[in-house]
Amino acid sequence: MTATGAFAPLTPPKPVPGDRIAVVSPSAGLPEIFPRPYELGLERLRTEFGLEPVEYPATRKMGASPQQRADDLHAAFADPSVKAVMASIGGDDQITVLPLLDRALLRANPKPFFGYSDNINLLAYLFNTGIVGYHGGTVMCELGRPGAMAPLTAESLRAALFTSGPYELRPADRFTDVNGPWQSPETFDSEPATEPGGGWIWHRPERVVTGRSWGGNLEILSWLLAADREIPDPAALDGGVLFLETSEELPGDVEVFRTLRNMGERGLLRRFSALLMARAKAWSFERPQDGPAKARYTRLQREAVLRALAAYAPETMAVFDVDFGHTDPQLVIPYGGEVRVDGPARRITVTY
Repeated sequence: MTATGAFAPLTPPKPVPGDRIAVVSPSAGLPEIFPRPYELGLERLRTEFGLEPVEYPATRKMGASPQQRADDLHAAFADPSVKAVMASIGGDDQITVLPLLDRALLRANPKPFFGYSDNINLLAYLFNTGIVGYHGGTVMCELGRPGAMAPLTAESLRAALFTSGPYELRPADRFTDVNGPWQSPETFDSEPATEPGGGWIWHRPERVVTGRSWGGNLEILSWLLAADREIPDPAALDGGVLFLETSEELPGDVEVFRTLRNMGERGLLRRFSALLMARAKAWSFERPQDGPAKARYTRLQREAVLRALAAYAPETMAVFDVDFGHTDPQLVIPYGGEVRVDGPARRITVTY
């Protein structure tokens, strides 16, 4: 059933150092299989952010049922001593948890929730519940990064966790989309190698747009669209800022275009006044592409997005290669919060 998004947006109170933060696995209990990055992420929550992680029965349990994972979310949000909630990692079946959630319970106990990838399911659910969430920051990936957290990631996550107000995004000088295997101890001996960032690419940057954000991982959004699950009333998106990114599954440019075409046919694309398109992750263990192949993949994805905009939202401003989603470093984007895209000044400011 399509959600209406009838609730007025509410930004939950922020934690302070010393507070308890729930760590949950609404998608996959991968901490059971890969304890090294998970334990490293927990330790950084404690030592670098001053927060006390609280785990739940399904947090380290692979194969937990949708009901068990929903129970963990309910417990985390209902506990008054817990001041924020963070996903351990993503997965691929969080959509099965959504029908089991108690919207009234979450609305009565709003907490900042941090996650991305498959956690778009919960972020979209919170959007329709009127709770602003945060797209980015998981324990195993960003906090459990080998060597050290990326400075831009740490700065953005710290601002999103602890502060309220405007935060200006900036392009990463260097980035990587190549990961080491978590099962290898050598992966954690040093930070990943990086390459030059190259800056943002602007399309139709003639105006300034300020609007409420919605979007996330394109593959997960396609599943929500197919299931007609947690898609807001289109009127709630008018004048907003759409933000999209793709994962290590490396969807091809044809698939990207078709998903955006479906959004266009549904009348969604034209609702947004601006689009932020993340830097495409162009490498995976299954497709370890070299530099030229990665550049071609990124270019074809950008061209697919531009074709869809030309067909369904020709006036929409777009910014490509913004560092959020499956990127390293990763900027946190408020989900349902305010985003300002200043085309003439080439600036993007979010409100945490």
